[in-house]
Amino acid sequence: MPTLVSAVVFLGAFCVLNLILLIGVLKRLREHAQQLASVNGPSSAVALGTEIGEFTVRTVDDRPLSRESLDGETLVGFFSSTCAPCKETMPKFVAHAERYPGGRDRVLAVVTGDPARVADFIAELRVVAQVVTNTDGDKLADAFQITAFPALLHVSPDAESRLVVTANQLALGEPSTVPA
Repeated sequence: MPTLVSAVVFLGAFCVLNLILLIGVLKRLREHAQQLASVNGPSSAVALGTEIGEFTVRTVDDRPLSRESLDGETLVGFFSSTCAPCKETMPKFVAHAERYPGGRDRVLAVVTGDPARVADFIAELRVVAQVVTNTDGDKLADAFQITAFPALLHVSPDAESRLVVTANQLALGEPSTVPA
C-alpha cells in the first residue's frame, strides 16, 4: 500500500510540474508574438508593383474619386472601425499625412465598418486626407486587393501610366517622403 501511495503522490507532483511548465511556455509564446507584431508593424500584404483595379467612388466631402484621379505619388491608408491595430496606427498615419508632400490631395484614407464607429475615424482623417467609407470603401479595398487592416501604401503611376503599389511597408515615425 505505501508503494501505491508513493506512486500516486509522485504522479500528482509530476502533473503539477508539467502544468507549471506548460503555463510558462504559453506565456513566453504570447510575449514573442507581441514582440514580432511590434517589429513587423502593419502589413498590407499587397505586393510591390501590383496594379490597382478600376474604381469610381465619392469621398465623404462628395468629391468624385477614380483611379485616374490618383495621378501622382499618393499615400493610402485602409482602416476598419473594428480593428484594434487600426485605432493604434491611425494617429501615426494622421501625423505622417500632415507632413506628406502634396498635402491632402495626395493622401487617401479608406475606413470601413459600423457607421456609428466610423464617424470618429472620419473626423480625425478628413483634415489630412480624402476619406472614403463603407460601400465605397469596400470597392476600394477590392480594387487595391487589401486582405488585412490596417494597410498602408504608396501608389503611383508607372512608366506605362498604370497605377501600381510603389511601397507596402511604411515607417510612420520617419519624415514623409515619396519613394524613389
